[in-house]
Amino acid sequence: MDKPLKAELQAAIASYPVAVQQQVLRLRAEIQAVAASSEGVGELLETLKWGELSFVTEQSKSGSTLRVAWQTKQPEYLGLYVNCKTSLVDSYQTLFPGLFVYQKQRALLLPLNQAWPLAELRICIAMALRYHLDKRKH
Repeated sequence: MDKPLKAELQAAIASYPVAVQQQVLRLRAEIQAVAASSEGVGELLETLKWGELSFVTEQSKSGSTLRVAWQTKQPEYLGLYVNCKTSLVDSYQTLFPGLFVYQKQRALLLPLNQAWPLAELRICIAMALRYHLDKRKH
């Protein structure tokens, strides 16, 4: 189900250390799988925002943009970034207190040197991809 990466996305990922590149591709595959199995999400547009791999629910407008990025100022983590104007990070912290490292209203930080709690991570991804859909329901 892995879609081929566009050249500009490949270049952005290639700028990271090799071990980080593998984790970026792993997280990308999780995001794609969650999108495919989440009702109402539809096709994801993969693009670059601020030079970072981004996932947009452009057709369905069901969710908030997700970005995946590694930064040298926090080299031990891979960031899953959301729009800071959403309540997503607050919701993640309420659902999973202490399970992830959270960065203000911006991100969920995934450690590069240990296994990720995949079931919970998939819930967080789905919440972002369905953010507007679920907001409209309430």
